[in-house]
Amino acid sequence: MHQIFHNGRVHTVDATLPSARGFVVDDGRITAIGSDDDVLAHTRDDTEVIDLGDAFVMPGFVDVHNHHFVSGREELFELRLPLGADVAGIIATIAAHVASGEVAPGAWIAGSPWASDALDSINTPESLAQLDAASGGHPVVLTDDAHHNRWANTAAMTLAGITDSATGVLFEAAGLPVAALHTEASALTAEQERAASRRGIDELHAFGITAFQDAGVSTQIMRALSSLDAEGQLDAWVVSSMLVNDEIFGFDAIGNDLIFDGEQYRSRHHRPDFVKIFLDGVPPTQTGAFIEPYLPDGLHADHHCGQTLLDPALLLDWLRRAAQAGLSAKIHCTGDASVNAVINAVEVLRAEGFTDTRYQVAHGQFVLDTDIARMAALGVDADISPFIWTPGPISEAIKQVLPAERAGRMQPVRDQIDAGVTVAGGSDWPVSPSPNPWEGIEGLVTRQDPSGAYPGTLWAEQAISLAEAIEVFTLAGAVSMGFQDECGSLSVGKSADFIVADRDPFATDPHDLADIGIEATWFAGRRVFTR
Repeated sequence: MHQIFHNGRVHTVDATLPSARGFVVDDGRITAIGSDDDVLAHTRDDTEVIDLGDAFVMPGFVDVHNHHFVSGREELFELRLPLGADVAGIIATIAAHVASGEVAPGAWIAGSPWASDALDSINTPESLAQLDAASGGHPVVLTDDAHHNRWANTAAMTLAGITDSATGVLFEAAGLPVAALHTEASALTAEQERAASRRGIDELHAFGITAFQDAGVSTQIMRALSSLDAEGQLDAWVVSSMLVNDEIFGFDAIGNDLIFDGEQYRSRHHRPDFVKIFLDGVPPTQTGAFIEPYLPDGLHADHHCGQTLLDPALLLDWLRRAAQAGLSAKIHCTGDASVNAVINAVEVLRAEGFTDTRYQVAHGQFVLDTDIARMAALGVDADISPFIWTPGPISEAIKQVLPAERAGRMQPVRDQIDAGVTVAGGSDWPVSPSPNPWEGIEGLVTRQDPSGAYPGTLWAEQAISLAEAIEVFTLAGAVSMGFQDECGSLSVGKSADFIVADRDPFATDPHDLADIGIEATWFAGRRVFTR
């Protein structure tokens, strides 16, 4: 198909031609770009000419960190808790769901999210008793907003053989037995798996996202993606991150059984190119690994710093074996000690000649000043999710466990970009309630909560410009994922993946960026979403 798009205000994210009025597309790829006269000169008898109506047009967004399948599964097959609900609100939601008659006898009830800053009120025997009373005998497992921790009722814990929790709150890997049982008892059919993946991708399209990296996959997720692609239904560039270890998902295959078996699921638009390693947990539960200690709390030993889940030798071994198989790595790190451990390992691998593999520090909210330049020199990318660290429930929870001066020095984006680090944006949806990139962009520009619910500014000196923030959520993500030849900018030779916005972000108040709407999303010259 020969198409000409013209009469648009095109922000290309291509430094060689930053702006244009239109572009020519042949069989889904851009073959020319420039002024209206430039592109209309390519008109033929069979040309489809699309007038963009002087709208703002830019590349499709690239989300370098989400869990599209988990999100789709939760929306289709699980219970959604009211955002920010207190214990009473959670209990009322469970009771109403049980009373609705929609739950089969003995069936599991799974739901999310409960807020990190509600942990203290949830983590009591009294709250567990209320959950038990509301659940009507059904096993219940509820996941927090970080998707790292769970709250299970007594029926669920009994089935999982857990006898040492008085409150049902299960941190990190402690919740895996419950998660695995729920997954087994509520196993999806192959068609339901495809439906979950499609639902997640449809939601991403609604926010202008045309390329993404799923940050933790199972064989079922890769099978669904590959199957959709074979049927011509995968309208996105997708990179999968295969789990070396599993602290939160409860998938049936990890490590050797998964990461060296992914090649069979490679397809035109799906690339199983990354492994995923959990190197620490999250600061609110004091499982993030830091150089300096958490605040004393009476529960942990004095000078408790958290610890990495893999020792340096094992981390290096996994990364080396992955690199030998041509696989890059996404490593979950929240504390500065875990980030430092990744940089140290990559330094060894680069010296050994592994120069092509990419390494992403996922989250990396806290980074030693001296490690920022090392990230740039060694090609360690920053995978950042401003959705979850701008002022909000997670940052409030972090303030409760770290000294104020450290809690406030979170996500040094300005310093990283200035040092030459590839900074790539991800939503971590459904950890973030929405994958809307404009929320992340507003957070990067203002360092404030786009919703206005949480006051304050987080380390204002680390704010970046709007153009830089857009690049974080487009070209930088494509580079970090290895898709720079396919997407991330509107450039000749790349896929015609773009969005039409309802306003010009450069003429929008920075505090209103999150309100920008997507009129249409196009993938490979095909409209995949219309507002």
